[in-house]
Amino acid sequence: MHNSDTKITSLDVLLLAAILGGLIWFAYHIMSQLNYNWDWSVVPGYIVRIDQASGEWKTGLLTQGLLVTLRLSIWSIAFGMIIGTLMGIWRVSPHPLLRMISGTYVGLIRNIPPLVLIFIFYFFLGDQIMQATGITELSYTLDDRNSPLLVLLCGPTEQLPAFLSGVITMSLFEGAYITEIVRAGIESVETEQWEASSALGFTRAGQMQHIILPQAFSRSLPPLAGQFISTIKDSSIVSVISIQELTFSGQELMSATYRTFEIWTVVLIMYFLLTFPCSICVRALEKRMNNHRQD
Repeated sequence: MHNSDTKITSLDVLLLAAILGGLIWFAYHIMSQLNYNWDWSVVPGYIVRIDQASGEWKTGLLTQGLLVTLRLSIWSIAFGMIIGTLMGIWRVSPHPLLRMISGTYVGLIRNIPPLVLIFIFYFFLGDQIMQATGITELSYTLDDRNSPLLVLLCGPTEQLPAFLSGVITMSLFEGAYITEIVRAGIESVETEQWEASSALGFTRAGQMQHIILPQAFSRSLPPLAGQFISTIKDSSIVSVISIQELTFSGQELMSATYRTFEIWTVVLIMYFLLTFPCSICVRALEKRMNNHRQD
């Protein structure tokens, strides 16, 4: 394995100094030239607050929105993985019908703007699905205090139909991209692996389960992890159907406090705190897998 030494040159130092100088100038320009009265005193209460009735610490509106974003992202990537894995297998199936179904799904979802997809599903399909399955009526009978596990997993019970609609839509959207990742992973497995497993008497289902998919997922882990980061960022679009995730909470607070720059700066930082650790993990995962392949 070959390790290349990283050397910092004078050009690197100059570029870094120029970038830092530009950022400092930009920050000074905003703070001094922008006709805006900054007031950060309202922000901490929307992150964490003390309940006046009980005296206990409670999560603020922005923190609650952050938790909804996290729940939405985890559920969406979980169901997206199921959809994407199934459709990815169908994409390389020897059966033309399965290839046609998965190809149509990927082509349709990837060529529709996610905002339009949200509106179509929520207003035309989601409401009928929630009523047909009884979820809408169930949400009216549930209470947050009596359903702590449901609140932990899905958020406030009155938001359950909208939350599930958002999860389904996001799962379909992310699943289309995961489909292509899984397909590429399967196709990257050498033909000899198929031939050897077939010679050992494996059926095609057995080949996929025991031989091909483990290797495909191993090779696809970095892009799959990157897709999880994209899911966190894409989750902001469900604010248009009144799911009280981070972006929706920021919009509500901006309208109530008129502290536009302060609120959106905190929202930006919160998204960064969610995605940046994931980016570091993806980078470390890619580096580890590259080193493993070189060994």
